[in-house]
Amino acid sequence: MKRTTKKILAAAVCLVFVLTMLVACGAQQAAAPAAETKAAAAPSQEAPKQEATKAEAPKAEAASGQKMFRATSPDEMYMMNVMVSGVEYWFPVYEMFKEAAHQVGAKAAYTGTPDYDVNKQIATFEQDLVKKPAGIMVHPMNSDAFIEPINKAIDSGIPVVTFAADSPKSKRRVYITSDNVYEGNYGADYVANLIGKSGKIMTCENPGQDNHTLYINTFKKRIADNWKDCKIVQSIATNQDPNKAYQAVLTVYQANPDLKAVATAEANSGMGAGQAAKEIGGGKVKVLTRDCNAKILDMIKAGDMTGAINPDQGNQGYFGFLALFVSKHTELFDPMSDYMITKNNPVQLPFINNGLTIIDKGNVDAFYWDKYLARRGTKGIEEN
Repeated sequence: MKRTTKKILAAAVCLVFVLTMLVACGAQQAAAPAAETKAAAAPSQEAPKQEATKAEAPKAEAASGQKMFRATSPDEMYMMNVMVSGVEYWFPVYEMFKEAAHQVGAKAAYTGTPDYDVNKQIATFEQDLVKKPAGIMVHPMNSDAFIEPINKAIDSGIPVVTFAADSPKSKRRVYITSDNVYEGNYGADYVANLIGKSGKIMTCENPGQDNHTLYINTFKKRIADNWKDCKIVQSIATNQDPNKAYQAVLTVYQANPDLKAVATAEANSGMGAGQAAKEIGGGKVKVLTRDCNAKILDMIKAGDMTGAINPDQGNQGYFGFLALFVSKHTELFDPMSDYMITKNNPVQLPFINNGLTIIDKGNVDAFYWDKYLARRGTKGIEEN
């Protein structure tokens, strides 16, 4: 199976690519991106116009002269806030978030809650705000619940970038993610071809997390619209619980012994589904999950799971940080727009797609976290 990567949107990358080159080459002068950034695949709900407070308003006099692409202080701190902080998905995101911070002379911190609880995540986000960081990149578990916390940060002069899941009605500056609609369509086509374009499929869902819901709903619609000989026979809420997914697959298989495939929204349910498929045996039930961890990789390597759609997490962390950094340091960025009149922050990108990779037996060894850290010589989420 070949590696499939959807390139980051060319227009959106106009900003972050220039910034990356400045970091890599040690350039002393910032380049001005084009006035208007358009996403090739905009999200279903367009982000509202975002008002900047006095504390965050761009500086009109910053348009001329040479600028250093550096933090103003070695103590300048940027935070990455997540829910279920022990989930391995976040680790490569933070690794490149941290790398980008170090390249500009700033610090990074990994924060959030170990629990699957939106109220606990909001509490940690508010604790982050008390520390007055230079910026926060957050994965909001629920979009509406995070509107007020994100707006509070923006109104206090702390820029916010969302990643992997969004809060589009908030004042967040940038949203960087995998295109969940693209992933849903891609996953449906992948599974349909995997089972010979005909057969029964079930899905394991995670209602309450917006990006997972969008992926699964897109997957189901694509099957219904494009693969008439394939049928979704059951959709079960497994809520990131491997045991629930395990029991669900066995139960559905008992009622449908001709079940051919299972699609899950995330890795925890994928592990349970993979274990059930292994016990069913004979390669009868194919499992496609999303994201990865060591257990998922081992299952793919052993042939107990077919594959995983994996976001290019390093892109998510690295380019997310750069967008956050320039949202803070607007003196680096001077587009031909009315931002000096409106006092809006000029860094506003509704959507950047970080791309995806299909993990299968052919490339699975490249995705083990311990090997990655050993190669880089770092301590992952344990360091700033």
